[in-house]
Amino acid sequence: MNSLQQSLILSFFLTAFLALPVSAADMAAGEQKAEPCTSCHGQKGNSSNAQWPNLAAQQSTYLANQLKAFKTGDRINLMMQSMTANLNNEDINNLAAYFSSQKPVKAGGDPALAKSGESKAAMCLGCHGSTAQGNGQFPRLAGQHPEYLAQQLKAFKDGSRKSGPMQAIIANLSEADFKALAAYFGSL
Repeated sequence: MNSLQQSLILSFFLTAFLALPVSAADMAAGEQKAEPCTSCHGQKGNSSNAQWPNLAAQQSTYLANQLKAFKTGDRINLMMQSMTANLNNEDINNLAAYFSSQKPVKAGGDPALAKSGESKAAMCLGCHGSTAQGNGQFPRLAGQHPEYLAQQLKAFKDGSRKSGPMQAIIANLSEADFKALAAYFGSL
């Protein structure tokens, strides 16, 4: 092995080693910062209230983007806007890292309704991942509360929640379709 190869290998391992404590510190800082979040989003991000989303195992990029959108007012929710007002970018990234690393629980849903939603789910999986686990900026749908998902779909359709792609994709779906899709994803 020549000296260039040795240097590259050493650099790789040194970089990997130095990155470990930073990741752990980010999640530890996120866990400390998450205490106020647990009253609505539950311990470790698994909400027991169907009107608030589960954050556990959610995509880190998605979580950070949503927290920033609440903070700037690009996404409207008075409670979340007040909760994010004093967060800086480091806090937001730490919270996103913490919640994305937590173990999710299934929200459940009506099995018959979930079965009818399964046939419509393919239109969602291109962005949200083949098993609805999410994909970077696209959120995890699997295990989310059906009531919350249906409410968000309705908000996309009526324009109270903005997202050009979502509004176009769901334009021809009914409220019954929303409930069926939400039950399916909640059952995963």
